[in-house]
Amino acid sequence: MQVLYEADANYDKLKGKTIAVIGYGSQGRAQSLNMKESGLNVIMGLREGGASWESAKKDGHEVYSIEEAAKMADVIHILIPDEIQGNVYNSQIKPYLEEGNTLSFSHGYNIHFNYIVAPKGVNITMVAPKSPGKMVRKTYEEGFGVPGLICIEKDETGEAYDIALGMAKGIGLTRAGVIQTTFREETETDLFGEQAVLCGGVTELIKAGFETLVEAGYAPEMAYFETCHELKLIVDLIYQKGFKNMWHDVSNTAEYGGLTRRERVVTKESKEAMKEILKEIQDGRFTKEFALENQAGKPHLNSMRRLEGELLIEQVGADLRKKCGLEKE
Repeated sequence: MQVLYEADANYDKLKGKTIAVIGYGSQGRAQSLNMKESGLNVIMGLREGGASWESAKKDGHEVYSIEEAAKMADVIHILIPDEIQGNVYNSQIKPYLEEGNTLSFSHGYNIHFNYIVAPKGVNITMVAPKSPGKMVRKTYEEGFGVPGLICIEKDETGEAYDIALGMAKGIGLTRAGVIQTTFREETETDLFGEQAVLCGGVTELIKAGFETLVEAGYAPEMAYFETCHELKLIVDLIYQKGFKNMWHDVSNTAEYGGLTRRERVVTKESKEAMKEILKEIQDGRFTKEFALENQAGKPHLNSMRRLEGELLIEQVGADLRKKCGLEKE
């Protein structure tokens, strides 16, 4: 798979074009500021009266309503939450699209599952940093960037690839490296990673380890340090050096114990469960479930959020982070 860098990208197809970024959350702020500081013509499309309106103005952006920004833009880069993109697109963006416009995203969810369908003559692209927004901004300001993806779902003008790659350059992604993939691959692997490993899997593993130690009579503070706090140290080693060199950097005891016992924790049954999770993503069961949850006002999600906040590990962790000066924004 080819990795694209600074020398592979340019701004030629973005000259004279206006990019409207819709949304000013973590990604919206980072990507819009980076592109603006790279010399691209960026405006913001936001909900009038919302908290982000004034924040964007303070950051020096030209701010318009979503409808006004959509009318003015050649490229509309949609960075609002997945669950509201379809409604916002249909009511506030689609009526103002013109032939030759580009619809751009940082996640393929709404395009891949057909919650957004662009009219003929409109490009569909993706520019996706593989990092939280704060790191997208921080690394750019430091003169580097984070890796990213570009995807071309529909090229109606013959310029979609160059537009996406130019935006990736403007955000700072080509400084670290960009690869080209598809909306399907990005969407399904991203959802799977979040559910089975990065967000769902890892928090359940930490919780189970913490509860095992506490139920055996160990101090909750010790259990927190051993199952949660130190996880970052290991993940940082894997991030920087891979599995092999992580094992080299920990003790021989940790290496032998981890290698001989890890499959007793994450079992064949765990992998079968992962396969089922992936099937639910691929066949649309997850997206239907999530859509119904949002239509009902998120009752299940709100309940799970409340219960998560009441966990002992959350209470112990908050106290320890405060006492040890580890609490960060």
